[in-house]
Amino acid sequence: MTSGRIIFLNGTSSSGKSSIARELLEILDDGVFFHLAVDGFNAMRTKRELGAAELDAALRRTRAGFHRSIAAMAAAGNDLVVDHVLSEPWRLLDCLAVLRPEDVLFVGVHCPVDELTRRELARGDRPPGLAAHQYDLVHRHGDYDLECDTGTATPRECAQRIKDFLPHRPTPTAFTRLRRHHLPDL
Repeated sequence: MTSGRIIFLNGTSSSGKSSIARELLEILDDGVFFHLAVDGFNAMRTKRELGAAELDAALRRTRAGFHRSIAAMAAAGNDLVVDHVLSEPWRLLDCLAVLRPEDVLFVGVHCPVDELTRRELARGDRPPGLAAHQYDLVHRHGDYDLECDTGTATPRECAQRIKDFLPHRPTPTAFTRLRRHHLPDL
């Protein structure tokens, strides 16, 4: 069975990843794509109040399970659009360890901080300042196959750019380069 392709969108909260993913599902026409969003996994968690330590442990397990779910879906031959926030170094390392790097098109989704703040306030479903806090964290690894800026392009324009780029993925991919750098023993 052939592994599925993974379009991996990484950016801060409110950067436009989910909007781009929805547009990709509308315009991608060379396979059946599924949108896997980390927020969707978070939404499945119990709603009872959790203490800080319990919440941290649950979130870490959720992220690790999310990464393995991506790998399992792709291994079964499914094409995926992944929507994630790699705001902690271990998240990228875990993804590098469990995903086939040659299957991943790694896309950096950027947006200016003032626009992130405006979107976050308009949404009203995120803690104020979350996106600004994540801003310098999510892209610090510094290597992507493709980057988009939702401050200057619409989600549809970003999706079209990704669609046009997909058949021309570089070799080695950003995930391959990052894996060699961070996990040379794999």
